[in-house]
Amino acid sequence: MHLVFATSIVPSGSATTGYEIANAAIVDALRRAGVKVTVLGFIWPGASPSDPEHTVVLGEVDVRTDNATGLQKASWLLKAMSMGLTFSSVKLRAATPGQVRAALSSIEPYDGYILNAAQFAGAFEDVLRDRPSIFVAHNVEYRSAEENAAAARGLMQKVLYTREAGLLRGVERRLCDRAAFVWTLADDDRPLLGVEGDDRSSALPLVTRLEAPQPYGARAKDCDAALIGTWTWQPNRIGLEWFLEAVVPNLPPDFTVRIAGKTPSDISSPHPGVKFVGFVPDATDFVRSARVIPLASRAGTGVQLKTIETFELGLPSVATTRSLRGIANVPDNCVVADDPKEFARALVEAARNPKPDADGRVFHAAQRAALDREIARGLVQLRKAGKHEAAA
Repeated sequence: MHLVFATSIVPSGSATTGYEIANAAIVDALRRAGVKVTVLGFIWPGASPSDPEHTVVLGEVDVRTDNATGLQKASWLLKAMSMGLTFSSVKLRAATPGQVRAALSSIEPYDGYILNAAQFAGAFEDVLRDRPSIFVAHNVEYRSAEENAAAARGLMQKVLYTREAGLLRGVERRLCDRAAFVWTLADDDRPLLGVEGDDRSSALPLVTRLEAPQPYGARAKDCDAALIGTWTWQPNRIGLEWFLEAVVPNLPPDFTVRIAGKTPSDISSPHPGVKFVGFVPDATDFVRSARVIPLASRAGTGVQLKTIETFELGLPSVATTRSLRGIANVPDNCVVADDPKEFARALVEAARNPKPDADGRVFHAAQRAALDREIARGLVQLRKAGKHEAAA
């Protein structure tokens, strides 16, 4: 079986964002299942595809809103309004539908599509409906947009997120209706998409690394808690704001917190132990330097890959229920707390009386085996759809 993995951004170099890490895990699992996979999509400016032999690049594009100029954002918005597309999909109209069709012709023969998230599939819906497909819902995008609208502090942001939510609801419904099968990254997302039946969908347990993590040995700990992420992404920002505004005030003054990653300029904390450290050269070394990892997600859908990475590394953690979506086996050294005072109390307890690190290889092996089972289930349904279309 030869499938086209249609995605916004093709792999280039090491996977760093949650989206790229999830894509790498899914493509690797498809290939372990014996599928020939050709990746189709755009690439970051100046980058080169990691696997050029099995990649078709449509062009260069930077889809990050926070990197765009005011003029670029206005151009995207006007184009989205005029074309009836979502803001996220219109960024990918750097290529025309005709150019996408020509690129697909160069991949022939192929049997179907893996439609990787709503952004690319929503930008080229009419092009990608000629073969059976599996839709990969990384998140329930319409629900995330609704949450972003509710959390927006300005009227214009609220209006734009509300528009996005309405359009995304329609896009995701159509993609699910046409798909032979739907893969989500969390069980909770299946009913939100209307595909909760086991013959229609399943949740993919993910890993953040293709091979099992190796034991690291003893750790040098130089702070109590460490968080890392792209905090300019709205769901991540909501979680960080909750942590800083609701949890941190309940921490003792000598409790030290280090926050790495790109942070909006208007986010800060008066707590003497909180420091924003920006970019760090090695994310693994950074989180391993902490006594406990706060997993403070409060919004969004899909799975939290930072949670999976924490469990693969065996690190002690305190997690909100929302941070554990998509994860069936929570390690013993993870404490679950949704109340901010309880969350703070658990962080202090974990830092002052630390539990041993877990063996992350056990968690990784269970996740990978479950991922392979769910990939196989989806491929069975895709093959059935292909035979049905051929017979018709």
